[in-house]
Amino acid sequence: MGIEIEQPCVQLSRVAVSETHGEDSPYFAGWKAYDENPYDELTNSSGVIQMGLAENQVSFDLLEKYLEEHSEASTWGKGAPGFRENALFQDYHGLKSFRTAMASFMEQIRGGRAKFDPERVVLTAGATAANELLTFILANPGDTLLVPTPYYPGFDRDLRWRTGVNIVPIHCDSSNNFQITPEALEAAYNEAEAKNTKVRGVLITNPSNPLGATIQRSVLEELLDFVIRKNIHLVSDEIYSGSVFSSSEFVSVAEILEARQYKNAERVHIVYSLSKDLGLPGFRVGTIYSYNDKVVTTARRMSSFTLISSQTQHLLASMLSDKKFTENYIETNRERLRKRYQMIIEGLRSVGIECLKGNAGLFCWMNMSPLLEKPTREGELELWNAIVHEVKLNISPGSSCRCSEPGWFRVCFANMSEQTLEVALERIRNFMERIKKE
Repeated sequence: MGIEIEQPCVQLSRVAVSETHGEDSPYFAGWKAYDENPYDELTNSSGVIQMGLAENQVSFDLLEKYLEEHSEASTWGKGAPGFRENALFQDYHGLKSFRTAMASFMEQIRGGRAKFDPERVVLTAGATAANELLTFILANPGDTLLVPTPYYPGFDRDLRWRTGVNIVPIHCDSSNNFQITPEALEAAYNEAEAKNTKVRGVLITNPSNPLGATIQRSVLEELLDFVIRKNIHLVSDEIYSGSVFSSSEFVSVAEILEARQYKNAERVHIVYSLSKDLGLPGFRVGTIYSYNDKVVTTARRMSSFTLISSQTQHLLASMLSDKKFTENYIETNRERLRKRYQMIIEGLRSVGIECLKGNAGLFCWMNMSPLLEKPTREGELELWNAIVHEVKLNISPGSSCRCSEPGWFRVCFANMSEQTLEVALERIRNFMERIKKE
């Protein structure tokens, strides 16, 4: 803080003093190390390279080209009357043109295999807000959500901090490539019940963050059967659905519901965002798509706390309605992500480091367990500390993702240029050579 003010002992709320935000996680500590010494090719070539940020910059040129060719999308189009219309717009349903364009885009990235009704699209300021808002609606303070591990470190904040809801992990391991099993689901459910907490639902990410892999159709079928049997909800966070390297490799829970003629669909809710697939995290655009009428109505009411500006909606409605642009963007972006993924896993393999086989996302799940001095969380964090402070790469340790097996790390590859990625791989190569000599 710039101005030092004496802090009296005046009490704050439980939320304000709670430690469930997770800010002390190594996930956030790595970001701080980067912020204090950020890599720059020209001005700070020995700085920390940010590989802990799942950001998509590989296709930003396509967005810039679109705006250059369609300047009307980022202006009011109709001069002063258009300005007035957008400036005064405050319906928390959102612009109908944008909800329609968003529903159409969600269908498009799923290869037309699922249908989405614009009237069920609830707009939120990003997927973070969408997941928290859904948690408020589906669970009471003290209730539990089951979440497969490893999971996105931010869920500890997004799902727990302000809601007072607990997370019980569904433990998955490398023996079956971290796929969810019926046994793991039952074990997590029983663990929650043993803690005398009410299980309200299962939350999955598909494709998975941090695994960078899609969930198999058979597993989705089992998940849906499980939540029906337990009479709980299923939240499917599908924010990387357009970042699957091949459309045919991704199955949305929406497709399963359609095949089942929407029986028991009222317990299923999908989260989506333009932050990853379109690379627009700063625009804060997220959606909740629910098959439950009451959830849609309540989410819409609550979304007044997390609205998207009308100007942003206007711009994106224009962009996403342009089918020629979206078709080219989706195809080009997928190919560029696939190429970047191959570049990093081949670079790592060349120095003896293997990764989980992935087919989606902006990261790979790297196995450095053979390098641990001790096969423990402490051993993992010792290695992570060396990589962040000596190798100067910010990667995310598996323990911050609640992974039960020490030695796995999430490594992001789409938030930098190919040249910077080459520098990062060279640093890892030198680190591995140094270890071999020792």
